Amino acid sequence: MSAESNAAETSLIEFLPSSTLHPKAQKTRVDEIMQQETSPLCAADIISELKKKFAFLSGGRGQDGSPIIIFPEFPSFGEIGDQEFHNVLTYLTSVPSLSAAGVGFILVIDRRQDRWACVKGTLLRISVSGHFPGNLRLVLVLRPSALLQRTLSDVLFKLHRDDFKMKVPVIMLSSVAELHTYIEQSQLTQELGGTQQYCHKTWISHRTDIEGFAVLVKRMAQRLQAFGRELAETDLPNSPLATSNLLNTHCSKRESMKVSSNIQLKSLGQGRKILENIREPVRRDPDSSLNPDQLENLATVHRLLSQLNESSTAFDDFWVQHHTKLEMCLRLRQFEHNFQQVLEDLEQATTRVTAFSHVGMSPTHTEHLLRELSSQEEKACLLDRLRVLVVEGEGLVDSCEFADDSVKVKCGELQRAGEKLPQHFVPYLTSLLCQSQEGAESALQELEGYLETANERQEWDMDTVWREYESVLNEELKEQVKRVFEKRTMLQEMFEKRRVSLKKLAAKQTRPVQPVAPTPEAIKSPPSSPGLSRTTSVSDEEENLAVLRRHVMNELLETERAYVEELLCVLQGYAAEMENPAMAPLIPTVLQNKKDVLFGNMQEIYHFHKTTFLRELETYTDCPELVGRCFLERMGDLQIYEKYCHNKPRSESLWRQCSDCAFFQECQKKLEHKLGLDSYLLKPVQRITKYQLLLKELIKYSKGREGSVELQAALSSLLGILKAVNDSMHLIAITGYEGNLGDLGRLLMQGSFSVWAEHKRGHVKMMELARFKPMQRHLFLHEKALLFCKRREESGEGYEKAPSYSFKQELSMSAIGITEHAKGDNKKFEIWSSSRDEVYTVQAASEEIKTIWVREIRKLLTGQLEACRGKREATTWVI
Repeated sequence: MSAESNAAETSLIEFLPSSTLHPKAQKTRVDEIMQQETSPLCAADIISELKKKFAFLSGGRGQDGSPIIIFPEFPSFGEIGDQEFHNVLTYLTSVPSLSAAGVGFILVIDRRQDRWACVKGTLLRISVSGHFPGNLRLVLVLRPSALLQRTLSDVLFKLHRDDFKMKVPVIMLSSVAELHTYIEQSQLTQELGGTQQYCHKTWISHRTDIEGFAVLVKRMAQRLQAFGRELAETDLPNSPLATSNLLNTHCSKRESMKVSSNIQLKSLGQGRKILENIREPVRRDPDSSLNPDQLENLATVHRLLSQLNESSTAFDDFWVQHHTKLEMCLRLRQFEHNFQQVLEDLEQATTRVTAFSHVGMSPTHTEHLLRELSSQEEKACLLDRLRVLVVEGEGLVDSCEFADDSVKVKCGELQRAGEKLPQHFVPYLTSLLCQSQEGAESALQELEGYLETANERQEWDMDTVWREYESVLNEELKEQVKRVFEKRTMLQEMFEKRRVSLKKLAAKQTRPVQPVAPTPEAIKSPPSSPGLSRTTSVSDEEENLAVLRRHVMNELLETERAYVEELLCVLQGYAAEMENPAMAPLIPTVLQNKKDVLFGNMQEIYHFHKTTFLRELETYTDCPELVGRCFLERMGDLQIYEKYCHNKPRSESLWRQCSDCAFFQECQKKLEHKLGLDSYLLKPVQRITKYQLLLKELIKYSKGREGSVELQAALSSLLGILKAVNDSMHLIAITGYEGNLGDLGRLLMQGSFSVWAEHKRGHVKMMELARFKPMQRHLFLHEKALLFCKRREESGEGYEKAPSYSFKQELSMSAIGITEHAKGDNKKFEIWSSSRDEVYTVQAASEEIKTIWVREIRKLLTGQLEACRGKREATTWVI
């Protein structure tokens, strides 16, 4: 990964909440930041130097995953300045991933057309302190092919070897064929007799594009981060007007930020274009594959695209919360303003209603009171406002985090203020103070009872009055009576209106729905792809493939959920119980304080799958062909399985010592498990193996679809992890070895062979078995020893047959030699002790397997020869 990629990721880490990052992911990104500090160069900074092509990354890898840097034939190499040379090597060593760079670089120096002076100059430049900034593992030199120069290089290399001060082997090669014994042809360019396609112009274009894209991602993240910080640090206003203005201002700025969305869309388009360019070789030739550097470039761009989406999504989530917060604040400030206004109006209304405490003493006074009463009816809407305001306040208490107890106090104050209105003169006003369904029903009953009584007393109409009192009524009195009857009609209408209002209040009240900001999970959607659009005319074959993909995806998700539950069950039912004081008497001494040994990093594995991987897999439910992206993005996290399997031998040893103890039996009984703990300790190994099977199925059903390249890249990366896991699983099955397998160094290879053994005692050779009846042995090649074991098939309860290996023989790598070709069969080679007292003829299943093993053993022995350089008596020979 380049320095610009690291810089972009650093910026994104600062923006995103730290809780969203897995601890291992945080460490990995910190490591990459550290790499950025030591290697700040970008391709654009040294474009002219890179174009000279005096050194380049071919994309090839050694057997152990070492990145290969090639120094091609370059007549003017001596004219390259020291700073120019240092810049190019510093940049080239910063491009591979940290894991690949950590293994160490292999340098292939092609000087077939040059002189010894050029060879010497190149080696001196590399060996001088500070000129090679990376971890160097091996230097292979194709020496000059001219007879004189070739002879000089042989002699002078031996004479000046100490001048180079190399801490790693420097091997002089006479031909390309000899180079192929160290590096596979598929990992070498055509100029070196390999089959790898390499275009330096394309490589530079990819690097500049990726680093330019990383800069865009960084700028976008910084822009969103700055705006988000500005919003987050804004104090909430104390008035409705100020809050409304702030809300409008922030919304306007948000609208302006949408211009940045165009930049984001362009960035997404640029990233997808880079992906297309990287995939171009596979698109041209479906049978071809991307080299490790191209796969790393692919993963880097995917990661940057993912981070661009994540930063945008994180900001969108934040904006929704911030906008909701401002809207809630505006509601709260408006409530406080309305509270003061309603309270003032209620105080005025109370004063005026108090004036109706007595009945008018004359027609004129009565007319005045009725006029005032009509005015109060118009004011009665204040009490409706009060009721609505109380309901609004209760809603604020439930939904607004800033609504403290003062809102509840204000609601209570409103209710008490309304209840002070006198109810004895106009009984129907009581209903205006009812804020609950029960109160409204009670007031309605009182009002209807009053109206019924009033109707009994209102027996006369105006015609009756004229007829009964015609003799005493003059025109003035008639006019007054007429007005009284008009007032009575108005009161009847007012009563009817209030009865309708109370009926509405008495109906079942429904609490208003409060707006709630959506959670990040609710708005997160699976990555979309324009290439996934389907039409109703899709072929039957494609429909069948889609069904098969969905079936595989369902299996992946279902088994993932079951796996998470099983891990939780083990951690709670066994690991946690080891800390339970009540279970302490059942724990044997050998098991005490050994929880980390028995369970390894299972807790870390569970946390990753539960909180991260399962959730991300679920986002691809409807687009299974794209799930390879999820695996690529989380490949670094999946390496936690290597740690688990590395600890597995210790865990197995501890389990065998106390598998029958009462503690395990009691835990198994409580869990009602049919299988013992050892079966569940194997679950992580089975799970990481299951992934590659499911990926292979998806690849089979996704050919030609978007995401197929990512699926293939994910499978390739996963197989690398599985190799380490598989080797570890074979190691834990070895029985009878009394030493510590960890002392033998890293396990490099393992496999089954036919073996003939000869032992020389005195002058007589003795064969353990007839030559035509070989022993079947499983060989484990470590850095320090070669183990011979006998494979045995055993079956265990509840799971398939698993092999075990009985230890038979150990050969120290410091005391053996190898003969590449044995007589009679191209698939045979010989391994012998330094005294040739013991000779093992080994037959592989194929010539290819034999070649790989011979090459790996030769590399180990060559390294030992270099380590023992200068000693007169060597203990190891290579033929």
